Amino acid sequence: MVTNYEGENIEFKEELALLPIRDLVIYPFMILPLFVGREASIKAIDHAINHSDRLILLSSQKDIVAEHPAPEEIYELGTVAMIMRMRKLPDGRIKILVQGLSKARITSFEQQSPFYVTKVEKVEDVIADNANIATTALMRTIKEQLEKVIQLGKVLSPDILMVLEDITDPSRLADLIASNLNLHVSEAQTILETLDPVDRLHAINDILNRELEILMMQQKMKNNTSSESTNQRDVFLKEQIKAIKSELGDGQSQEQDEFAEFKRRIDEAGMPEDVLKETMKQFTRLEKMHPDSSEASIMRNYIEWMCDLPWNKKSQEHIDLNAALDILDEDHFELTKIKERILEHLAVRQLKGDDMKGPILCFQGPPGVGKTSLGKSIARATGREFVRISLGGVKDEAEIRGHRRTYVGAMPGRFIQAMKQAKTNNPVVLLDEIDKLSGDYKGDPSAALLEVLDPEQNVEFRDHYLNVPFDLSNCMFIATSNMLENIPGPLRDRMEVINLSGYTREEKVEISKRYIIPKQMDENGINDEHVVFTDEGVESVIEHYTSEAGLRNLERRIGTLCRKVAMRIAKGEMAKTHIVKDTVVKYLGPPIFVKEDHKEDDEVGVSTGLAWTSHGGEVLYIETTKMKGQGLTLTGQLGDVMKESAKTAINYIRSRALYMGIDEDIFENHEFHVHLPAGATPKDGPSAGITLATALVSNCTGVPVSRDVAMTGEITLTGKVLPIGGLKEKALAALRMGISTVVIPWGNKKDLVDIPENLREKINFVPVKTIDEVLDIALVGWHEYKKEVHQKTEKKHQEKTMASEAA
Repeated sequence: MVTNYEGENIEFKEELALLPIRDLVIYPFMILPLFVGREASIKAIDHAINHSDRLILLSSQKDIVAEHPAPEEIYELGTVAMIMRMRKLPDGRIKILVQGLSKARITSFEQQSPFYVTKVEKVEDVIADNANIATTALMRTIKEQLEKVIQLGKVLSPDILMVLEDITDPSRLADLIASNLNLHVSEAQTILETLDPVDRLHAINDILNRELEILMMQQKMKNNTSSESTNQRDVFLKEQIKAIKSELGDGQSQEQDEFAEFKRRIDEAGMPEDVLKETMKQFTRLEKMHPDSSEASIMRNYIEWMCDLPWNKKSQEHIDLNAALDILDEDHFELTKIKERILEHLAVRQLKGDDMKGPILCFQGPPGVGKTSLGKSIARATGREFVRISLGGVKDEAEIRGHRRTYVGAMPGRFIQAMKQAKTNNPVVLLDEIDKLSGDYKGDPSAALLEVLDPEQNVEFRDHYLNVPFDLSNCMFIATSNMLENIPGPLRDRMEVINLSGYTREEKVEISKRYIIPKQMDENGINDEHVVFTDEGVESVIEHYTSEAGLRNLERRIGTLCRKVAMRIAKGEMAKTHIVKDTVVKYLGPPIFVKEDHKEDDEVGVSTGLAWTSHGGEVLYIETTKMKGQGLTLTGQLGDVMKESAKTAINYIRSRALYMGIDEDIFENHEFHVHLPAGATPKDGPSAGITLATALVSNCTGVPVSRDVAMTGEITLTGKVLPIGGLKEKALAALRMGISTVVIPWGNKKDLVDIPENLREKINFVPVKTIDEVLDIALVGWHEYKKEVHQKTEKKHQEKTMASEAA
């Protein structure tokens, strides 16, 4: 029997296939992989697996070059081993994992083409006295010698010292060390054939002493090298490096040129001291890296970003208020109050210079009213660069602060990118669509913006990618938004809001003549000799083909007309085109928006309201009806606020039913249905309160609502009318629909000064304090109805009094 490494007993076989091995001696209990490629060896392995319970004899060749060694070329003493695993490789070779079990001596060879089957006898070591003091001392000495050999630089298995600590058997200790010393085959075979473990230990000790002497001599030679020799060696190596680089060609010289260019750019970038220190640290790391490594690519990009940023480059700011006003007038029509506020801002900057810690301006208004172009005009007026950062749809905080360089594809945030684009550190930065920011599980970008827009913090804005502070305090920040309500409170608190309302029809005509038409004619290659835009034609486009507070659709329609004219000219039709109403219909098709959408008759239960959306003002019809049943039904995708307004309105009417001549039983026996057309469009807000109340009163009393009256205002349970926002936009919507009277809350009377004079001339604004005043204006024949109700009430009172007196 033989014992494996785990202590299991395995039956010894006296006939085993022979596997000759080259340049290696295998000892008992040794586990290692072997790669087998010779045909005879592969056949021998197959025989061992199929006939010998995976046992095979491993014996070394005396001549390692021999391809087919004869019996006399094989060492007589070998090792019986077990094949633990076998795997066939794609190139035809076999990889086996073997474990040495016992020494064995070959007694005879039997040829079984192409391999040998040998008869073997088991060889046992002489039993050593483990308790012998001399043997124990020798084993300790060998372990110490081996540790010294490793300390002096001999490369051995890193775990061998830990394994040796647990070995107390002299035979195993000798075999383990011998297998790790990379001995010559003849020397290793001699140790294998030494059957006395103590003698083997002495042989191992001699080998270790010899190895120690060699290693110590090497160390001594290194220490005795003089400084002069070291200098000569350095000079020699440097010359060799130069020669190698010269032989390699342009690649190495290009790398050196790149490093030199980086060094020049770093020196010229004007970085602050702490930033320069960090950049040079990364540059030094880059020089030591392999140029093709991924980390070198990341470091190269980082240094390029650091060199490209405008650390100390500023635009020469020149603020001339008269010139600034000329630029604003050149780019924008009217907007008098907005221009005045911008000039105030510039005046303060002119007086305080870079010390100004003033507010961040936020232009709020519907699309197309000129918010973004105002930012460009401010940049022109101050002589600064202009960069635009679009924040619409940004959800990830890293878009603001940047990604850390540990991430694949990391980049700086949008503000650092904007600084690189501007090439100066004091540009006008437009934060476009700031109300469209939204947070998710990756963070809240609006919270990250707080640091950017705070003058006390943005002096040392730290982008995650750069990981060094960058001064943003010199920038002039301007934000734009459509809906102020969507901006978080802390962020809104850092900005001064300037409202830009929509344009009236007259303003749109004037803007078209001054700006849009010349621009579109130039873009489409036509001039005044080819086309004439009449006021009638422009008004037709505005009235029937656009319905917006801004100018974008108007510009598109005029662009379409210009392209139609350009196509006529390209076809050879050289006659000048006059853009009149009929021409507009011919080129743009039938009118899209017509005033026939306005109510043609005074209707019962249908009132006209005014709404304010992110796209400007809209006319909103509220329809009511009643049927047998109970309760209140609301349809038209109404929001929670509007639903509450409807409940407030109907409860107010119920509380005033007697005064209004409404039978109180009507609320107990009828279900009221309130609907706002365009059911696919969500609607919400408190400003429809008086409109809902008017429609419900009309439905209950049968008194029609005037088709020429629109209204806006919030209602309370006591009948008071509360102020609303967006008055100008709502008034413009009423004007587009041909409505002549608009009922507004008394609290909005002060806002009428902001309404253009021509708009006030066309619309009669009626401020009211209570819902009773609204009903007096909106319901046709309401005064007669109230008089009739009063008479009926008096009559009932008299009849009741007479009946009481008669009794």
